[in-house]
Amino acid sequence: MTASVEEFDSLAPCLVPGRWTHLGVTVEHSDDEAELRVLRSESGLSVWHNLTPDDLSEALVGDVTEQVAQSGLGQSEFESVMVGLVLSTMDDPVQAWTTYYRNSLDELLDGTADFAPIHAKAEELIRGSVVDLGSCFGFFPLRLATHGRDVTATDIHSGTIRLLDAVLPHLGLTMNTLVCDGGDVPVPDGSSDTVTALHLLEHVDAELGDRIVQEALRVARDRVVIAVPFEDQAQACHGHVRTFDLESLAAVGARSGHPFEVFEHHGGWLVIEV
Repeated sequence: MTASVEEFDSLAPCLVPGRWTHLGVTVEHSDDEAELRVLRSESGLSVWHNLTPDDLSEALVGDVTEQVAQSGLGQSEFESVMVGLVLSTMDDPVQAWTTYYRNSLDELLDGTADFAPIHAKAEELIRGSVVDLGSCFGFFPLRLATHGRDVTATDIHSGTIRLLDAVLPHLGLTMNTLVCDGGDVPVPDGSSDTVTALHLLEHVDAELGDRIVQEALRVARDRVVIAVPFEDQAQACHGHVRTFDLESLAAVGARSGHPFEVFEHHGGWLVIEV
């Protein structure tokens, strides 16, 4: 999920059970509805669904993205819809999010999730301890924690990290978490063997992206692992502001001033050796 959960309290229960609202977006659970229906009107955006707890996972992102193409949702609306789907399906917010996380993590680990090949490749490439930049909901750090890795999840949005911290005990996992900008990570030089930035650079402009790469190189003792999607057009609903191909990704590596490798595997990869 790409949501920042920063503009609303994602751990607050619905004021009306099964009905979540935020800034003109209303998401409502109804047993009489189809799996997902989106309607835009002058009063805002309305979403109806009949999801069950078993349906709560990152797999919903694809369904909502498809609706986005038809309804013209922006990023904030997309985020609101995703959070609303989770909170309107189960009454207890922590239980709802724990279910979402557990289902998503299961799908990532068994290989059925869309992002599974990306996380699997990233885990192949890392060495030793890991600081993950722009972790968002933290599924890659959670994967590493499941396998006993020393990992730190970071994100610029305090709400996202607060949510991750809330569900960690319920998942039976532990990891370090840190609220910070990817271009300014408050840790000493060489704090981690590997620094990862998976599907982060497409969210920032080239100047900030290069700053994030230099910060990753400062923190890493061994290598930096970067993954980006290859898109014909930046998906605005996901907060993407630029696109990459192998040539532009290689240019990022060249500007780093370090030895690097680029290759394609479910998108583009840049591995920089420290």
